[in-house]
Amino acid sequence: QVQLVESGGGSVQAGGSLRLSCAASGYSVSGYCMGWFRQAPGKEREWVATIHSDGTTTYADSVKGRFTISKDRAKNSLYLQMNSLKPEDIAMYYCARSRSWYCSGSGERSTDFGYWGQGTQVTVSS
Repeated sequence: QVQLVESGGGSVQAGGSLRLSCAASGYSVSGYCMGWFRQAPGKEREWVATIHSDGTTTYADSVKGRFTISKDRAKNSLYLQMNSLKPEDIAMYYCARSRSWYCSGSGERSTDFGYWGQGTQVTVSS
């Protein structure tokens, strides 16, 4: 059974950093496309970053240069290092695994992902 459990969210001041983790079970993270999405109150869920099964990474323009997605095969986990956080980064962050081994295009389509974690909250104060 595929399970994804996020952790690492919290409250930081603008300019600060957080590292989100997503512990996966029931499969190997190395064999699938995985991504991070976020949803702010009153807004639709938006794509943040994807790491494809070949290790290629892609990012939304809003986080490019500030966030880094990675995965650790030994720990079977996905990570999102978030630096230079801004108030507009406030959201619930979700990790997700693709339905098949690949994600189409940049990996920004939520419909490519069939497994989701419960989310972890990130708050940034100005």
